[in-house]
Amino acid sequence: MSSAAFIPPRRILMGPGPSDVAPRVLEAMACPTIGHLDPAFVGLMDEIKRLLQYAFQTENSLTMPVSGPGTAGMETCVVNLLEPGDTIVICQNGVFGNRLKAMAERARATVVSVKDPWGRAVDPENLEAALKATPKARYVAFVHAETSTGALSDAETLAHLARRYDCLTIVDTVTSLGGSRLQVDAWGLDAVYSGTQKCLSCTPGLSPITMSGRALSVVQSRTTPVQSWFMDVGLVIGYWGSGSKRTYHHTAPINALYSLHEALCMLKEEGVENAWVRHRRNHDALQAGLEVLGIQFIVPREERIPQLNAVKVPDGIDEARIRQRLLDEWQIEIGSGLGVLAGKIWRIGLMGYSSRSDNVIAFLSAFGNLLADEGLSVSGREAAQEAQRVLQA
Repeated sequence: MSSAAFIPPRRILMGPGPSDVAPRVLEAMACPTIGHLDPAFVGLMDEIKRLLQYAFQTENSLTMPVSGPGTAGMETCVVNLLEPGDTIVICQNGVFGNRLKAMAERARATVVSVKDPWGRAVDPENLEAALKATPKARYVAFVHAETSTGALSDAETLAHLARRYDCLTIVDTVTSLGGSRLQVDAWGLDAVYSGTQKCLSCTPGLSPITMSGRALSVVQSRTTPVQSWFMDVGLVIGYWGSGSKRTYHHTAPINALYSLHEALCMLKEEGVENAWVRHRRNHDALQAGLEVLGIQFIVPREERIPQLNAVKVPDGIDEARIRQRLLDEWQIEIGSGLGVLAGKIWRIGLMGYSSRSDNVIAFLSAFGNLLADEGLSVSGREAAQEAQRVLQA
């Protein structure tokens, strides 16, 4: 039996992740592998930390990439902070708030759930009511940008509430880092995690995290061992800490870290605030085109994530067939709904290197034509023209 090298098809990734990886990032990943304790690599690690501090808008000394996808960053923050018996208030307005709850329960914490409708931001009044009713709470966890619904919550307000009730925050920024305004220090966020495969235009498999001094003090003073050896920050910091002398913890994904460094360099060159503006501008163009097609968003305008657009499937349309035809005929990937929204929505991503005006135009042209094939009186050409008008304004 013979085997051959795998040659992946060329796609335009416009789903909920991963996003397209910038060519510069792919080239960086192909550089020669060196040892994970090589002095040159240690120098690269220091640069990655500084660039991540810029991306997160923080001066936290504990800022590093976890070896694993965004879920590994989530678990790192949860298991390092929570001890058995701790009480945590978790805001749940989609799939990833629910995942936070599942992890906290595995850490044997007492979970108080604050539930908001899927497709809406977390309601600060609901959080405050829960905090008033839960004087033992030590932590508040929420998702800044809920990937399953496209809802963007007010992280600054939620963190302010948590501090008022003497709670530390655990914040999911997997879809917001690099795409939406995020200011860890200015907003007073404590334990924050993200992923590389969304708005950073990088390959999947790394999860940037940052912890405030308050959070690090809690980790260092805990009375029980962290339930995960691999994700124990007290151990990993010996490898990712400051200075040239590093303690071996695990073999870092060297080439993936090359790619992260290049992606962060690109973000710094563009300017993080300019990246936020780019994502918003392309969202506005996509929104204009979708309105021409009669497609409705599930999230109110003021609560939407620019880079993740969740829209309703029109009555009588087979959402899976549209997605498959987009992929087969146009090489464009979009996502389906999760959980209670499965079969009811499409999730259209404009993240990182995928957030480009040519992608917006190509998608609207293809999408409109496919909807017309399904019997809707719409025009992909008109949708694309409206998007172009917004982009040129």
